[in-house]
Amino acid sequence: MLSTILFYSLDKAIKQYRRFAQANIDRAGIAITIDQWLVLRVILENDDLTQTEIGDRVFKDQASVARIIRLLTDRGLLAAEALPHDGRRTQLRVTEEGQRILDAVHPIVLNNRRIALDGLTGEDQTVLHQLLERIYLNCTPPSS
Repeated sequence: MLSTILFYSLDKAIKQYRRFAQANIDRAGIAITIDQWLVLRVILENDDLTQTEIGDRVFKDQASVARIIRLLTDRGLLAAEALPHDGRRTQLRVTEEGQRILDAVHPIVLNNRRIALDGLTGEDQTVLHQLLERIYLNCTPPSS
């Protein structure tokens, strides 16, 4: 039975959380998806990453990241600035409007997390985090 498979339950929880989180962002009237928010956050925290590196951090393929970046740029949430030492390359920067969106979403994200983790002690959360990291490492191919 599927409901007894750990990874089925894990996937179900993740998908439900994403639906829940997106619904709360939508309900607040903020026009951004979870994936777009993640890309903005990653770029805000690390503005020197390649699209591949951004994709690795948000668990999206390069084509999806390119589409999200193009959309965020078209909406004025991101700006691509030419690098002074290499005119062929650009550096992505979160614009003032992008920062405004991130600021508006931040309390919603914190509340979503609070609700989702209700009933889990700090120790529960620490153990869960350690277990998920162990699963991740178990599934990560060794470096060559």
